Amino acid sequence: MDIGGTLVKLVYFEPKDITAEEEQEEVENLKSIRRYLTSNTAYGKTGIRDVHLELQDLTLCGRTGNLHFIRFPTHDLPAFLQMGRNKHFSSLHTTLCATGGGAYKFESDFRTMADLQLHKLDELDCLIRGVLYIDSVVSSGSSECYYFENPSDPDHCIHRPYTLENPYPLLLVNIGSGVSILAVYSENNYKRVTGTSLGGGTFLGLCCLLTGCSTFEEALEMASEGESTRVDKLVRDIYGGDYERFGLPGWAVASSFGNMMSKEKRDSVSKADLARATLVTITNNIGSITRMCALNENIERVVFVGNFLRVNTLSMKLLAYAMDYWSKGQLKALFLRHEGYFGAVGALLELLHPS
Repeated sequence: MDIGGTLVKLVYFEPKDITAEEEQEEVENLKSIRRYLTSNTAYGKTGIRDVHLELQDLTLCGRTGNLHFIRFPTHDLPAFLQMGRNKHFSSLHTTLCATGGGAYKFESDFRTMADLQLHKLDELDCLIRGVLYIDSVVSSGSSECYYFENPSDPDHCIHRPYTLENPYPLLLVNIGSGVSILAVYSENNYKRVTGTSLGGGTFLGLCCLLTGCSTFEEALEMASEGESTRVDKLVRDIYGGDYERFGLPGWAVASSFGNMMSKEKRDSVSKADLARATLVTITNNIGSITRMCALNENIERVVFVGNFLRVNTLSMKLLAYAMDYWSKGQLKALFLRHEGYFGAVGALLELLHPS
């Protein structure tokens, strides 16, 4: 498990090579839990199994099976713990491998509500281990890693697979509730360069305040229908065109939400415009910090991960364009299909070599 500030990510390995003898000896609690997790795609009102991300016929701990990816909001963790208690999960395993800040924050809740101990793991170690593992097991037919070709041309921007052979060094940008940026030189040699508190949690929180939406999906749908230039003040709004001396194009944002100083313009914008401007502001800020880190660390390969990018093609294309345009083609933005699940995968891998 990876218990983040906004989402809990759960990775479940379902063995498919169970023999008739093993099945006969299986306790009913284990069968019940497996049926519940693998026969449903939704759990309660907010739990989701991302079926499109399922990895089949993996070998793990000497067994062959499928890897399932499940997520639910962190505020619904008590319901998960109650489910674990009702299904007597602690009769099968008394310890869960867990990472993320919530592994510390909610440790006592796991113990008192579900009779479970947590084996806590560092979230950045798990993140890197998970990224490298998933990339190594995903078949070339459906590449884990991809990029956007021609990011500066919306009409010809194409999604292309990318092979992460000899990946080091790379800049790994994890966009969750907040953002951490890591310079990775090998699986065991990395450092946290910096981060920012303005991440996916900021986007959703501001959208809830500004538009009245209540979910990430709602906020993104609004943003897809809005126009941020009605909210932001652009270079051309100040200069009447480009600022040629320093190569700033007229379409570049000079001041995020700068037009909202005018009551007339405030009255003319829609909630969708505000959502789009919020998305652009957060994404541009992440892109700007990432580019400066890449320059300082002399790294040309940048990999973006995290649940902020889930179903968020708008931000991915913005990041791809920003990296390409402002670096004059020197920086390539890469993305991964399993986005926010790498920390949970890294925690699961602890079962392969427990301390």
